[in-house]
Amino acid sequence: MTPTPAPAPDAPAKTFRPHRDDVLLAVLGVLLGLLLWSLGIYSTGKRHFFPAWAALVPLLVLGPLELLRRTAPNVTLAVGILGVIADQFTVGNLGTVLIFTDLMYAAAVYGKPAMARRLPASTGLITITITIASMAWLRTPQALMTGVLTGIVSFGPALTGATLRNHREAAVAARLRAEQTALLAEMDRSQAVVAERARMARELHDMVANHLSAIAIHSTAALSIDSPTTSREALGVIRENSVQGLAEMRRLIGLLRDAGAEQEAVATPSLHGLDTLLGQARVNGAASGLDFVLLDDRPSGEPLPAPVELAAYRIVQESLTNALKHAAPGTVRVRVSHDGAEGGMLTVRVDSPYRDRPGPRAPGSGAGLIGMRERTELLGGEFSAGRAGSVWLVRADLPAEEKAVAG
Repeated sequence: MTPTPAPAPDAPAKTFRPHRDDVLLAVLGVLLGLLLWSLGIYSTGKRHFFPAWAALVPLLVLGPLELLRRTAPNVTLAVGILGVIADQFTVGNLGTVLIFTDLMYAAAVYGKPAMARRLPASTGLITITITIASMAWLRTPQALMTGVLTGIVSFGPALTGATLRNHREAAVAARLRAEQTALLAEMDRSQAVVAERARMARELHDMVANHLSAIAIHSTAALSIDSPTTSREALGVIRENSVQGLAEMRRLIGLLRDAGAEQEAVATPSLHGLDTLLGQARVNGAASGLDFVLLDDRPSGEPLPAPVELAAYRIVQESLTNALKHAAPGTVRVRVSHDGAEGGMLTVRVDSPYRDRPGPRAPGSGAGLIGMRERTELLGGEFSAGRAGSVWLVRADLPAEEKAVAG
């Protein structure tokens, strides 16, 4: 049997605390009304049906309503209308009328949006109706003052409150738009920082990983094979890759720095450097029984956009690095083709022997495949990598036209 949970302790009751400005308005309104009544200053003159003290009843009813002008504007306005109407049947008190005008103003400012929209129109219509009725009934120029006073007491406060409310809402909306704009700007900045970091990571990986992989393979071979000739050859390859890797690092640092007007622009790798890239791979892979062949089927003509050539170069470079790490002895074939049509595709394909490989291997992290895929997708192309029989196939189809910013 599930025990019945103990009842939660009662939450402390919220105490009603009117705004101090509302308290001040209520006190001043009542005191003003009492002062005018004590001095015998009335607002309706001889048009009354009750004793003079009866004018204090609407005053003392409407005065405390000022304490509720913010929290219950609908109720205060309804009672205020009845109170000001009742005041017209007494000698009248200007304090009661002034309190009513403030209640009308508060209803437009603090009431529901629909009320704020309706009050100026309804009080304006009432003002016009009373003016016309007074002129038709009294038929004197002084009757126009009845309509003017009605407009001052009802239409003026309602219009003022609605205008103030519109300005406040516009200010709030403007502030929200500013905050949203700032938030979107911050999101754009964060995305730009993330994209730039990813680009820097790809550049660093692609430029240095090839040399470090060769260094790791040949240093492992030098340590594992006790042969002076092998050690000398390995040290030569290690030195060459160390020098080239250092040059690539300097190039990357140059890219990261703000280039001045007098600094020489850093050359961007392109497909024209594939022969040199494969020549270096042949030197690094000779000890592992690897050979590298380049098949360039591109038609002669105008060069491709720089981002496309850079992406293709980096994909070939990373594929050769992976071949040095993992490929079995054999021939690694690099094929680059372009259909030559406007808006066609540049295809980069690298086939590496895939089987058990004797000898030392360099560890891999998988970041190379991620970087190649990112480069391809940034240009709107398609990338695939995986085993196809006895070969490991890497293929990237890149649009010959630059569709995105590559890094």
